[in-house]
Amino acid sequence: MLLRLMRIDLISRYRAPLLLLVAILFSQGAAIAQPTSVREADEKCAHCHSEIYRTYISTPMANASGIASEKLIPGSFTHDSTGLDYRISRVNGQAVLAIKNRLDKNEGVTRQLKYFLGSGHLGITYIYSINDFVFESPVAWYAASSGYDMKPGLAELKQAPPSLPLSSSCMRCHMSAVQASDTGTLNRYQGPPFLHSGITCDACHGEAAGHAVAGDKKRVVNPAQLTSDLRDSICISCHLEGDVTVERAGNSMLNFRPGESISTYLAFYVYGAANPTSRGVSEVEQFAHSRCKLASGDKMSCTSCHDPHFTPDVRQRISFYRSKCLSCHNQPRFATEHHPANQDCTSCHMARTGAENIPHVAWTDHRILRVPEATGALGTEVRKVDLAPVFSPGATDRDLAMANYKLMLDGNPSLEQKTWDLLHQLKDAITSDKDALNALGVMSAERGDKSEAEHAFRRVLELDPHDLTALSNLGILLAKQGDLNQAISLLQRAFDRNQDISGLAMNLARVECMAGNSSEARKPLETSLIYNPGLESLERLLVEITNCSVSGTQR
Repeated sequence: MLLRLMRIDLISRYRAPLLLLVAILFSQGAAIAQPTSVREADEKCAHCHSEIYRTYISTPMANASGIASEKLIPGSFTHDSTGLDYRISRVNGQAVLAIKNRLDKNEGVTRQLKYFLGSGHLGITYIYSINDFVFESPVAWYAASSGYDMKPGLAELKQAPPSLPLSSSCMRCHMSAVQASDTGTLNRYQGPPFLHSGITCDACHGEAAGHAVAGDKKRVVNPAQLTSDLRDSICISCHLEGDVTVERAGNSMLNFRPGESISTYLAFYVYGAANPTSRGVSEVEQFAHSRCKLASGDKMSCTSCHDPHFTPDVRQRISFYRSKCLSCHNQPRFATEHHPANQDCTSCHMARTGAENIPHVAWTDHRILRVPEATGALGTEVRKVDLAPVFSPGATDRDLAMANYKLMLDGNPSLEQKTWDLLHQLKDAITSDKDALNALGVMSAERGDKSEAEHAFRRVLELDPHDLTALSNLGILLAKQGDLNQAISLLQRAFDRNQDISGLAMNLARVECMAGNSSEARKPLETSLIYNPGLESLERLLVEITNCSVSGTQR
């Protein structure tokens, strides 16, 4: 019988065991309160800023999320390698996702979709919930193909994906007033997961209700009047990812407010010589490489070319952005002589390019290249082993260690030794840092130092008794040492708050079986199947565990 460390704090759930669904129709759980629309949330601003309000509510930012039935795109998609048919439709006025195995005569699985995520400019995905747990749909609609396809990371799968938890960190750039998940959980929200759909005025200007009542301009943030760091932080908070982003020790990105420096909350890292056009969400990084930005310095920002309150339509787009270029390049030769037959400056100098990590999506190259043919100016993308911070003044060795750790778990094993060296050197400095302690504990256990690992996990639980990673991994360590009662207690505490995590259910079941509790061993598996119906690893273990004859491994 093998028990494995969970590492669920950072491991992508797309890499979890992936197996075929069976026919089942299950409860969607209690209804989650509906968020306020951006139109309603920003009405307080419309009284004095009516024209800005009128144009803003039609922008992609204002329409970045909402109620699923209000922006439902009916369609279907067949994933050949799994044999699954996905259909998005409206049933009795409700948005519904139906999933069916083509070879199965049963009806399949049905999800009631609650929210949409994405303006439609690049794509749209949908969100559903089961018993207060919130999940993403495994398929998304892509504007480039005008159709549905699998989410990034799922297209090559040979078996159907399990449920995909939606964390608050994934929602924060599409919704407003995103709430933290319940204590000790990844994706459970007993209240609304976010209070307002779309990106509201408050997201860039700070709390505006008091300003609207008092008319006190000091109570609202004007990005144009901030220092360059604080001004740019507002855009960077959602328009920069780098190769990896880590939260700074003791800080949550959900607490970021306009007027603060984003570097207080996040550290961004890229592979040292990586091409910034190979990744999605790298506009800010690309822009920093442009000659326009390098020559203009701090006086140039995202808003030099983009009006956050207005998005030009197809008819206006060329003249709108051309006017931005000519405001600096105002010599007569640019206005009248430079390619007079093509008024679209961006068609040559800001070409559309793909992103290796996000298929089906084309991004505008914000390097603003002088010579259009120089699209490979920064070199061919290769896998790098050295990370460098970007837009992250004050980034520490701890941040670098966590960046390496995340990328190591995401599939770059070459970073393992470097990650270990950094964490081990820092162990006396991270005694109050839960994320770093969990990383140290996981790596210590996998290197065979169970004492170091146990010490790290116990320290995390002193800081947070509900920490999912520490509870799960300490439980596994104790089970391996023969302390089954305490192991069951820890794993049960973790599972009570995270019933949708199949690996956690399987570990708890195995330890119950090791203790001879066959009937108790079945319970977490049966519960987790509510969220992952037909998941073969769960069903297989459920059969094997009948007489507590357990075999196999768990990721």
